[in-house]
Amino acid sequence: MKKLLLAFGLFATAAQAKSPADSVTIRKIYTEILGNSPSYEWLRQLTKGVGPRLSGSAGAQKAVDWSKQLMEKQGFDRVFLQEVMVPHWVRGAKEVAYIQNGKQKITVPIAALGGSIATAPKGVEAPVIEVKNFQELRDLGAEKVKGKIVFFNRPMDPTKLNTFEAYAGAVDQRGNGASEAGKLGAVGAIVRSVTTAMDDNPHTGGMRYATGVPLIPTAAISTNGAELLSKSLKENANLTFYFKQNCEMLPDVKSYNVVGEIKGSEKPEEIIVVGGHLDSWDLAEGAHDDGSGCVQSIEVLRTIKALGIKPKRTIRAVMFMNEENGLRGGVGYADYAKKNNEKHIAAVESDEGGFTPRGFGIVGTAEQRAKVMPWKPLLAPYGLHDIGAGPGGADIGPLAQFGTVLFGFKPDTQRYFDFHHTGIDRFEGVNKRELELGAASMTALVYLLDQYGL
Repeated sequence: MKKLLLAFGLFATAAQAKSPADSVTIRKIYTEILGNSPSYEWLRQLTKGVGPRLSGSAGAQKAVDWSKQLMEKQGFDRVFLQEVMVPHWVRGAKEVAYIQNGKQKITVPIAALGGSIATAPKGVEAPVIEVKNFQELRDLGAEKVKGKIVFFNRPMDPTKLNTFEAYAGAVDQRGNGASEAGKLGAVGAIVRSVTTAMDDNPHTGGMRYATGVPLIPTAAISTNGAELLSKSLKENANLTFYFKQNCEMLPDVKSYNVVGEIKGSEKPEEIIVVGGHLDSWDLAEGAHDDGSGCVQSIEVLRTIKALGIKPKRTIRAVMFMNEENGLRGGVGYADYAKKNNEKHIAAVESDEGGFTPRGFGIVGTAEQRAKVMPWKPLLAPYGLHDIGAGPGGADIGPLAQFGTVLFGFKPDTQRYFDFHHTGIDRFEGVNKRELELGAASMTALVYLLDQYGL
């Protein structure tokens, strides 16, 4: 009987979701955004006007002020700041690195990894040991590693069609490489940039030190630099590598998540969140990562308001702070929701770039995912075919403990890791139409979530 009732319920939901009214509303959403959206101009303001906005920086605070004022101008029902304490890591003067191969000195591009300590004021120079993984490093043992610079040179797997799967297969050396090398007495760690692109742009990103392990400086080297270093080591195993970086971890500082909302007309106690992270790495403008997600999320609320849609449930846009090097904003928002006994039925995050939409990953029970499947015919005409189990998003992840169903916006990410955490992640790299199509896709999903719940 229970299965029969579930089947009947899904049939009813499917019938509702395929009603002409939903199709007409979704068409209106796309027409409004593709014809009238200010989201690309917002992105220009955030990237060109605010610029880099790493947590704890003046740029991050400027981004908080900008997004609060922007949402207030849209006339949302409520706009407020939610306080969080965030890490404050600073890069300092630009890094310097070179390969010393006999009498030949070859400069290579590097970028300190977020959270790393500085080198000594004069830098560090030492022989190099190249490894592909942690087991290979451990097999060498402390006798061979002590006093050396460990060079982690495992590339992203180019045969993986899902670039995030390839990223997951390589990023551990960035996050934990310094600690693994430090355990064996290394004096530094250099990590191949986590990208499939072959270029001279080092990709920074977060790293962490394990408790009780000697702290050693660590940096990312560009993929071209990594190839050159590897080739040079094969020709001369006795070469040395020099690098100097000036980064520093300062005390935590106060920052904020920025929240705007439209109150629900029937079930205001049920909340649907849509968001992106406001912070970015310090090397560039953070256009794809994640300025795009931020302006798309605000555009969802603007469009609902512009079309005169009266949502049944409360719709919130959240600009999360500190996704890149701490996730304090996501954790803090979940704590805020718990403290206030808020009921979040769904959360949508855009944090994979402003590229052409492909679908949504869903984190929830099989029953919850099944409720979404009848919506696919409504979304398919807009290129949203990839809808099913998949990752949600880092910032909204902490909400899962409350039973919130998570949706990760999935654009085409084949070019995403060309830009990720680099100096070239600029406004010019985002296409206006692709950005708007993403915002429309997210708005359509939020509309259906509001209409039918989960």
